[in-house]
Amino acid sequence: MHTSELLQQYYVDSNTWDEMYRNDSVREQYRSVVDFLQQLSIDELNKKEDLAKRLFMSQGITFTVYSSGEGVEKIFPFDIIPRIITAAEWDHIEKGIKQRLKALNLFLKDVYHNQFILKDGVMPVDMVYSCPHYLRVMHNFPVPHDIYVHISGIDLIRNSDGSFYILEDNLRTPSGVSYMLENREITKRIFPDLIPANHVRSVTEYPTILHKNLVSLSPRQIANPTVVLLTPGLYNSAYFEHTTLARLMGVELVEGRDLVVDNHKVFMKTTTGLQQVDVIYRRVDDEFLDPLIFNSNSLLGVSGIMNAYRKGNVAIVNAVGNGVADDKAVYSYVPAMIRYYLNEEPILKNVPTYQLANKEKREYVFSNITNMVVKKTNESGGYGMLMGNSTSEKEIEEYKAEILKAPRQFIAQPIISLSSSPCYMNGALAPRRVDLRPYALCGPDGIEIVPGGLTRVALREGSLVVNSSQGGGSKDTWVLAV
Repeated sequence: MHTSELLQQYYVDSNTWDEMYRNDSVREQYRSVVDFLQQLSIDELNKKEDLAKRLFMSQGITFTVYSSGEGVEKIFPFDIIPRIITAAEWDHIEKGIKQRLKALNLFLKDVYHNQFILKDGVMPVDMVYSCPHYLRVMHNFPVPHDIYVHISGIDLIRNSDGSFYILEDNLRTPSGVSYMLENREITKRIFPDLIPANHVRSVTEYPTILHKNLVSLSPRQIANPTVVLLTPGLYNSAYFEHTTLARLMGVELVEGRDLVVDNHKVFMKTTTGLQQVDVIYRRVDDEFLDPLIFNSNSLLGVSGIMNAYRKGNVAIVNAVGNGVADDKAVYSYVPAMIRYYLNEEPILKNVPTYQLANKEKREYVFSNITNMVVKKTNESGGYGMLMGNSTSEKEIEEYKAEILKAPRQFIAQPIISLSSSPCYMNGALAPRRVDLRPYALCGPDGIEIVPGGLTRVALREGSLVVNSSQGGGSKDTWVLAV
C-alpha cells in the first residue's frame, strides 16, 4: 500500500482549516512533500518513524509528566510529517509578534515605574494589583536597557477561517525551544533531501543569537563575560532543555548551590576558586530565585541575588516580575496596550476572553459553558482547565463552585476549532489539531525571531489539547523562504 492511497482516506471536517488540504486539493506549499511521500511505501515510512523514535530515545529527549504527585519521564512524541508555513504567512506572524512584544515590554516598564496606563484608565488598577505575579520589589527597579522580555514563546492558533490568533504570552521562563531544534535535526536525518529542496529557512541560529544577546547585557565591559544558565536541577520537567541550551551556547549549567553572593556581586564556585558571574539566564521561577526576598524555604535560588541585580552587578534574563504581563486575565488588555503605547492597531488578534471576576461576564459564561474553555489565570501546561464540551454536568458544577470562591483567578474563552495538520498515525495520514509557539529574542539591537517554532500536536483523535503534559506531541515547523 502506498501513501497515494492513504491520501484518499484523508478526511477533514468542513469546519476546520487544514494546513495541507483545501477543497480536496493539496495546498501549494505541501505539494512537493506530498509528491515525495507518494514515492515511499508504508514500510519505508514506518522505518523512518521508528528511526525518529530511536533518535529521540538515544539522545534522551524527554519531558516529565507530573500526575498523582509523581514525576514520570517520557520520550517526547514526534510526528514525522512537517508543518509548513508560507513566506507570506510568516511575514504576517513575525510583524504581529514584534508589535506585541514591543507593547508588552513598554507595559512592564510602565507598570513598574510611572503607571501611566493605570492613571489614564486604559487598564483597571485592581487588575494589576490583584495579580499574584505583580512584584512590588520591582518598583522603580533599574532593568538593564529597559528590556524585560529577552526571551518569549508566544502561542498562536489558527481558526477555522485561516486567520492566526494569539492564545497566550509566555514571558517568564518559556520552554520548548530545544524540541524545535531537535525536531529539525531529526527531520534532517530522516528526510535529508527534503529541506534544501523546499527552501526551508534555518532555525539552528537560535543558540547563537541568544548567546550574543546574553553577552551584550554584561554589566562589565570585558571581552569574555561569564554567562551561566541557572536550572532548578535534574528533576525539573525541562531539564533536558537546560542542558541542551547550555551545551549549544557553551556556557556553564549551574544550580543555586553553585552560586554565591559576596559584596553585592554573584560568583560561581569553581575548582580554581570563585569566578564573577555577569549574566544569568535563569530557568528558576521568580518565587524561588532569592530566599531573602521571596520564598524563604527555596533551595533553588541564591541568597542576595536580587540585591546584586538591583545594584547592576549582574543581569538576569528574563527580568523578574514579568508574570504580570502574561497573566491570562491581563492578556485581554494587550490589544489596548498596543493602541496605547504604539498608536497602532493589533496585527494579530486575541481570542475573545471573559474575565470571571466580572459578574455579567461570569453569568454569560456559566450559561454558555458547554461552548467554553475555562482556564486558571496562572496555570500552564494544560493543568486546571475545563473543556466545556467534553465535561460531565457534575464536573461543571464542581468547577463553577471553584470559580465562585476566587473568580479573579479564572478566565473563559470560546472553544476555537484549532487548525489541523497531517500526521502519520499507525500507517495512515490523518489530520490532528496543532498550535504554534515561535520564539522571539529581544536584545539591545531589537527583536529577532527564528523562522519556525514549536508546533505542538493533539495526538488523540478529536482532541484540542496540545500540551505534552496532556498527551500531545510535536512536529518540525518549516517556514519557506519563497
